[in-house]
Amino acid sequence: MITQRDDTHVVPARPGKDHVDQHLDAERLVVVGTDADLAAVGVRLLRKEKLGSITLGYVPVGDSPVAALWGLSTDPARALDIALNGDVDPVPFVRDDVGGVLMGLGVLSPVRGVGYSDADNVLRGQASRVECTPDPEGGLGLVVRIVNKRLIGSKVRESRPRAFQLGCLPTTAVLDGHKHPRPVDKWTWYRHTEDLRLVRGV
Repeated sequence: MITQRDDTHVVPARPGKDHVDQHLDAERLVVVGTDADLAAVGVRLLRKEKLGSITLGYVPVGDSPVAALWGLSTDPARALDIALNGDVDPVPFVRDDVGGVLMGLGVLSPVRGVGYSDADNVLRGQASRVECTPDPEGGLGLVVRIVNKRLIGSKVRESRPRAFQLGCLPTTAVLDGHKHPRPVDKWTWYRHTEDLRLVRGV
């Protein structure tokens, strides 16, 4: 669902341009849905060059790494009030190299290959998974975690680059809770030049 201050529209899950673009003359949009729904709207803001002019509020439905990452309320009434009336807090906007965006959590698993955080080699060989989120502290833009599971616990190597690049044997990508339709053998996440105008109420 996409909401403006005085107007509400029910749209399909992960809405596309036919459902989103007609609302991009608004100053503020509120997405009520999943992280994948939010990402779908983020893609349209990117492609229509509206990141700098539209404020985006979010009312999460279900488990939401986006809400956890940015400290958003998960109480529906409270979240809606903040999304409609709260202050804007620009946050890093993360893109990938296949035309998508990452709002909360991206996971590649299992991984066997070579990965770079900016110019630093952070993976050579095998990992149980690679996780990526926007950086909640701002920084260069990304938080990347290379996770190797062990019999007891896991070993995690963390980096905070502007970009992460991976070449690997075919693996599965899950982006904001949505599984990529095909196995991937390379992947890139990087910080966009513009931030996302997210409503956090802070």
